Amino acid sequence: MEILIVLAIGAVAGWLGSVIMTGQGFGLLANIVIGIVGSFIGSWLLAMVGIFDEGSLLGTILTATFGAVVLLFIVGIIKKA
Repeated sequence: MEILIVLAIGAVAGWLGSVIMTGQGFGLLANIVIGIVGSFIGSWLLAMVGIFDEGSLLGTILTATFGAVVLLFIVGIIKKA
């Protein structure tokens, strides 16, 4: 059951991140991957500055969305280079 929650949070965060950065989603599988990778990036970056909301669903989604936006920003820079 826990894996379904992780996939659902990843899908929501990836979709939100892709909508914020490109104005459209990338598809379910890509959104899940972007959201899960983004959650690691977001957790790491927010922990570096001392901001980390552990345990709440909203905090987890916001952290993963923040990380997804950062990931998509970096990918966008690399694509343009």
